[in-house]
This record gives sequence, C-alpha cells and structure tokens, in this order.
Amino acid sequence: MPLKKVEAVVRPGALKKILLALDAIDYGGVTVYEVQGHGKQKGVEEHYRDKTTLSLVHKLKVEVVCSGDKEAKLAIKALTEATRTGEFGDGKIFVSELKEVIRIRTGETGTKAIN
Repeated sequence: MPLKKVEAVVRPGALKKILLALDAIDYGGVTVYEVQGHGKQKGVEEHYRDKTTLSLVHKLKVEVVCSGDKEAKLAIKALTEATRTGEFGDGKIFVSELKEVIRIRTGETGTKAIN
C-alpha cells in the first residue's frame, strides 16, 4: 500500500478548523509550518513613500502522512472543507507518494512508522 503525503498551503486563520477536521477523521499526526509566498495574485501590493512593492503573503503549510489512498482522500476532504471560503487565496493541496517512512526511535518502517 503506497504511503501518501498530503500538503496544504492555506490561510493562517484556518488552523483551528483544520485541526478539528483532522481530529474527526482520527489522523495520525500533523506538521505545521509558517510560510510565505504568492500565487497568481502576486502577493500584496504595499505603498511606502511613493514606492510600490510586492510582498509575500503569510500562509501555513500543513502536512499529513497517510497510509494509503483511502486515508489520503479523507485528509484531503477534511482539509478542503475546513479551509474553503470560495475566495482567492484559499490555498492549494499537493499529494505525493512516499517511498519510505522510518520511525527513528524504533526503526519501524512503512505504515508501522506512522501509526
């Protein structure tokens, strides 16, 4: 069974809803990063002393490792429902297949390492 990593780049204000949604599907764990970037909107335009600059938008990157397609679909659904507002900037979800996962403490690999 292929392991999947589901990564979502979302608005910072969505974190509480995300954690509640993931808790409802009994996920194994989550990693959250504070990140900056921009999509098609090219960031936020700022004006200072007659100069215009583009700055990056603050976002969160949320990662969940899943033990297969079924679990990944549940995580994607939970993340989508927790973060969708219908406005520009809701974010993106990326799904990738993992070749291996190793629990450092025990040496367990694969699904045993994430459960």
